[in-house]
Amino acid sequence: MRTAPLTALRRPGWTPWLYLLPALAVLGALLVYPIYQLGLISFLEYTQAQVSGGRPTSFQGFANYAALLGDGEFWRVLLATVLFAAACVLSTLLVGCALAVLLTRVRALPRLVLMLAALGAWATPAITGSTVWVFLFDPDFGPVNKVLGLGDFSWTYGRYSAFALVLFEVVWCSFPFVMVTVYAGIRAIPAEVLEAAALDGASQWRTWRSVMAPMLRPILLVVTLQSVIWDFKIFTQIYVMTGGGGIARQNLVLNVYAYQKAFASSQYSLGSAIGVVMLLILLAVTLVHLRIVRRQGEEL
Repeated sequence: MRTAPLTALRRPGWTPWLYLLPALAVLGALLVYPIYQLGLISFLEYTQAQVSGGRPTSFQGFANYAALLGDGEFWRVLLATVLFAAACVLSTLLVGCALAVLLTRVRALPRLVLMLAALGAWATPAITGSTVWVFLFDPDFGPVNKVLGLGDFSWTYGRYSAFALVLFEVVWCSFPFVMVTVYAGIRAIPAEVLEAAALDGASQWRTWRSVMAPMLRPILLVVTLQSVIWDFKIFTQIYVMTGGGGIARQNLVLNVYAYQKAFASSQYSLGSAIGVVMLLILLAVTLVHLRIVRRQGEEL
């Protein structure tokens, strides 16, 4: 009986791409074309006059980007977005990892209760969760101010208190993803490794830092990248909880800033340019992540 050469059996050919073709077609329709339109509009003069047909659309080149980069408010909003996203990512990772470790220490029933509560927070739509949190911290009717004895203190009046309130809500709806993913990774660690660390007298913090965290590094990189993407492009929580960007636009982030430029000011080309800048920043973060993962694979 004649068999095919081993190299021929290992050659995948076009078969995998045929299986991926339906998914690629859907992604192309949902992502590639909108991104193309976003980039195209960012190079045009496209305001309400062009939308209504009162003036012809004209090519502006990089004029929209030059105007955007020359705007001091854009840099202020970009800095606020980066700092706010970093605070959200760090807080989410701390809460999620701490609760993941806690899940390995409690009995089955408390673990089930915590899992269900976390998944309930994760499944709550962003607009619903934001509305509930605004009510909880309402200066007149919210229970939080009454419990803390803050009287009629308004969380959304000050810039930093409003950002803190949004951060609480973002962490509340984001930590379940980190918790469940890291918990699954911890369960995959051989029990003998953890037992050896305990026999050596390592504390829980030392066990996490020296044993568990290095073994969970690929998982931590994935959840960190996902959190960065989610928190950098946050829109709903800021828009709902601060009323569209806060008093005197003090709580603007890039997504809300782009929305205001595009739809409130009818400067669709500037709004598209902001969207392209956000896309490039997130693409750079993703490429750095892939390079780190590849380097770790080569070291292994």
